[in-house]
Amino acid sequence: MSVVVTMYKDNTVAVVGLGKSGLSAARALKEGGADVLVWDDRADARDDAQKAGYQLAAPDTYDWSGDAPAALVLSPGIPLTHPQPHPAATAAGIHGIPVLGDVELLYRACPRARYIGITGTNGKSTTTALIGHILTSTNRTVEVGGNLGTPALDLAPLDADGIYVLEMSSYQLDLTHSVAFDSAILLNVTADHLDRHGGMDGYIAAKKRIFRNQGGETAAIVGVDDNHCDAVATALEDNGHTVIRLSVTQPVEYGVYIADGKLIDAMTDDPIAVLDLNDAPALPGLHNAQNIAAAYAATRREGLSPAEIRDGILTFPGLAHRLETVAVEDGIRFVNDSKATNAEATARALASFERIYWIAGGREKEGGYDVLRPYLPAVRKAFLIGEAADNMAAALSKSLEVEICGTLQRAVEQATALAMAEGVRGSAVLLSPACASFDQFPNFEIRGTAFTEAVADTLRHRREHRS
Repeated sequence: MSVVVTMYKDNTVAVVGLGKSGLSAARALKEGGADVLVWDDRADARDDAQKAGYQLAAPDTYDWSGDAPAALVLSPGIPLTHPQPHPAATAAGIHGIPVLGDVELLYRACPRARYIGITGTNGKSTTTALIGHILTSTNRTVEVGGNLGTPALDLAPLDADGIYVLEMSSYQLDLTHSVAFDSAILLNVTADHLDRHGGMDGYIAAKKRIFRNQGGETAAIVGVDDNHCDAVATALEDNGHTVIRLSVTQPVEYGVYIADGKLIDAMTDDPIAVLDLNDAPALPGLHNAQNIAAAYAATRREGLSPAEIRDGILTFPGLAHRLETVAVEDGIRFVNDSKATNAEATARALASFERIYWIAGGREKEGGYDVLRPYLPAVRKAFLIGEAADNMAAALSKSLEVEICGTLQRAVEQATALAMAEGVRGSAVLLSPACASFDQFPNFEIRGTAFTEAVADTLRHRREHRS
């Protein structure tokens, strides 16, 4: 059973953008009695929606100043302000029509449930999945989704005994107005999606929206190992928020931190060591240590004991496409980190292994590759693919050997051949692209699946050749 939105019953609502979340919103509104008009600038999406029984109406045909829609529901992928607002968003703003996202509709439909929101440039998907796993393992009533996996309105409706755990992108936060997260998590901020927010200040402002309606018994859980988030934490405290700081580099008072490879709960006056991170191999690296710390803080806020949380962390299987081990052959690990779509995420992956045959490339994002330099000594060779290959080669070739492979299949074959020839156990053939997927693949999931299939094919051919 999915959420039904009844607040617009007998009213007209426009839904623009017919990806997963847009179609989910259209379904929830229609089932709730609204007259739903849908549109997408892609002809194939419009055709699919029409076949599903939805009424198509281009935004430029709405009577914005007369019989206008009661609300405009915008999919996160549709520009709200930058680099240029979608005409529907502009018209709605001029005529005072609310522009909403699906998470806003969820909150209005299920206001009695508890809400945990997770944002940040990197790590939010793993943290979201980990929190959901820990809560589920202790038999809490939990629904996990948002930017991760299931659209918000396709989740089951929850009442006061239920908890929504929602990954929130900056795009979604721009469309979220009244949600008051019981625990709001900001993991980190580095340059990403700057074109959609008009620069770094706009991007940070979007991330900070996760805290905007908090008060009373709510908590702001903030990673303070980067300057942007440290400043956010201080400002929140100055404004009376309850702030729980997270750090993987230093002790923090009334927070959660990592010291000597252990997770330390310092949320009370008596800090305790909860977990040796070496016991959680599905979550390697300092970036995952931050994810663990955030999940710990959020689930402690939900009343779980340190022992319950520890058990949940230790049984977490990891997240698909995020440092996911897809094969081990002759002591060589093959790791799918397709979700690393920017250099900062890839830096975290490179820091997690000591000897790497690195597959990278795709469609470039802003920011360059300087953040990777401290981690390049661990890379034996880089195998570059996609549109970014030439630029990446130029940026990296002074620091390590590179090979332009073009396709992912070719890169897997070449990286595997070198890794097997050198034969050092514990090495990793790592797909961590530092780029978007859209030059060769529709999304990072399909890219990750293609990597997994290429690994399986390559290893099978090697076995057949040996036999």
